[in-house]
Order: sequence, then structure tokens, then C-alpha cells
Amino acid sequence: MITILRKLFIKGDDEAQIRRKTGVLCSAVGIFLNILLFGIKYFAGLISNSIAITADAFNNLSDAGSSLISLIGFKFAGMKPNTKHPFGHGRIEYLSGLGISIAIIVVAVELFTTSVEKIINPEDVESSSLAMIILGISIAVKVYMFCYNRSIGKKINSAGMKATAMDSLTDSVATLVVLISMIVSRFTGLNIDGYCGILVSLFILYAGITSAKETLAPLLGTKPDEELVEKVHSIVLSYDKVYGIHDMVVHDYGPGRQLISLHAEVDGTEDIYEIHDVIDTIERDLFEQLSVEATIHMDPIDIHNEETKETKQKVAQLVTEIHKDANIHDFRRVPGTTHTNLIFDIVVPFECKLSDEEIKEKVQNLVSENFPDHFVVLTIDRSYV
Repeated sequence: MITILRKLFIKGDDEAQIRRKTGVLCSAVGIFLNILLFGIKYFAGLISNSIAITADAFNNLSDAGSSLISLIGFKFAGMKPNTKHPFGHGRIEYLSGLGISIAIIVVAVELFTTSVEKIINPEDVESSSLAMIILGISIAVKVYMFCYNRSIGKKINSAGMKATAMDSLTDSVATLVVLISMIVSRFTGLNIDGYCGILVSLFILYAGITSAKETLAPLLGTKPDEELVEKVHSIVLSYDKVYGIHDMVVHDYGPGRQLISLHAEVDGTEDIYEIHDVIDTIERDLFEQLSVEATIHMDPIDIHNEETKETKQKVAQLVTEIHKDANIHDFRRVPGTTHTNLIFDIVVPFECKLSDEEIKEKVQNLVSENFPDHFVVLTIDRSYV
């Protein structure tokens, strides 16, 4: 159904507009289906006197509200940058996803409370065939909603839709548990309605917390996609004037709005105007191929001094004793009358537990053991990719 609606209502070639319209369409369909499910489940809850079914019905009503939040999120996220928000409004999508996650958690807590009350004060549950058929239909609809939300969420990289997909999956499992409780009640006479309600609430709570973590991550700042990093490296290093990359940072301002900064190592003896032209070309290339805006800093290095190159290779090997993934850049060797300064940056992973002072001391000791009369001037970096 979603595929047909997309073909009917979504036209044009602008990827950003297609993405926004797809999100709005899927959210609108979600509102319609959740309100429909609320109506039929509420009716099933009334005729069966089941707290689990009634709670599940109101869960669908909250889902309709979540879809409305998602729709509003797509609308606002598609707004163009302005004076107050020069980087656009893409992060509103992350906020809408977080709002959906919070709604899931609230529903889980309310359902848990109501289920405990049902256990303390149990009431007979009428396991009618009509109620069970309604629950079966509801499960099928929710599984369909999970599939299309997950598929579209991956296709347009939407945190909000991925959260909605997870919500639909938990709903289908929750309704399945309620259906099982009715079947058990019908054939054994055991009233496990309240206990099933607790199981459902715990499952929903877990899904809500998991979804909240996933939507909070890009707001707090997380490592960029490894595939994107590899593509950037591949494009930049494809130019023979660039000898290495370091200090790469990816700034995420929402889907489709990423800014990149990095340092490119170039031959310090080359003509600066020629190198600058190459860097400009690389920045344009990154935008055309990856739709990212890049700012590249030129780092001149000495690639012709064999003694410096050999020393750098040896020091690069030594620093792996600090951490296996440690590496160096901006390496300079400055000979003096009494000693030689080795000036460089060391990139140490966050997993390294040594303090900055401990790292500096250990690097100096390693260098002194292998290069007497050499002194280290060290800057410590952390990897952001």
C-alpha cells in the first residue's frame, strides 16, 4: 500500500523533498491505522472485559500520537536553513524520535500499574471469538506497519521511523501475548490477564528504552558511519598530491546535512597555489559524490628527507606499545647543537586508560631508549572517527 501511495503522491527529483514527503506520508498512514486499531481493540476490550486488551487499545492511541509527532518532525526538519539556524532543522527528526520513545515508556509504566491492579483485584475475562479475531487482525496490521516503517526508515535513514518500526514490533508482540492469555482463559479457565499485561508492559518498556538510546546517540554526538569514513578516505587519497589524512571530524546536523573537516598531508616543497587548487577540487568532489560539505586544512610535511622518514616510521611503531591503535601525524624532526626535537601529534583511542601525562612520559621513555639525545614535543589527540 505504501509503495502505491508513494507512486501516486510523491513526485520530483529533489532527494531532500522526496525524503520529507515519504516521512510525512508514512506518518499519516500510521495515524490512520493506529486510530482504526484503537477503535476495534477498545470495542474488543469492552465485550471481553479484558484490561490487557483495553490497555493495548490505548497503546495504539498513543501510537497515533507518536505518528503525529513523527509527521510534525518531518515537516519541521524539512525547513530551509535561516539566520537563527544556519545548519538547518534536521535534528528535529532526532527529537521526534526521542518523543516517540518517551511515549512508549510512559505507556509501558501505565500498563504495568494497571496490570498489577488487575492481579490484586481480578475480574472475569470473556474470551469471545470476535475479540480474538480482532486481536489477530491487529497483529497482522502491526507486523505490516513494522515492515514498512523499518524498510522506509533504512531507505531514508530516519531515526524517527526506525523508532516507530520498533514500536510497531513491540505492539504486535504485546497483542500476541494478550491473545494467548485469552486462549488460555478460554480452554483452561485460568485468568492470567493481569500477568500477561505485566509481561507486555516490560517488553514495551525495554523497547522504549532501547529506542531512546538510539535516538539520543546522534543528539549527544556519536562516531560517524564507517562506510562514510572509508569513502572520504578513498576519495581524498585518490589524489596523488595528498600523502595522508588525520584529524577528521564529521559534524551531523540531521539526515542529509553533514559537515566534514580534516587535515590533508601535502608536500611542503610544492607550490602553495597548486596545492590549494587540488584541495578545492577535493572539497567539490566530496560534495558531488557524498553530499557532504568539507573543509580541508593543508598540512605540509617533509617527504624528501630520508632520515626524517625512517625516524617517523620507527616512532610510529614504538607508539603502538601505548595502544595497538595509536598512530602519529604532523611529524617534524628539528636537529639542534645539543639534542634533536621530535615534534608530532599522537592519536590515542578513547579506550586507552592512561592519562595524558602518563602517555607523554611513556612516549618520551620509548623514544629516549631508541634515539638518545632526542626530545619529544608531543600533542595528544583523540580519534573522532
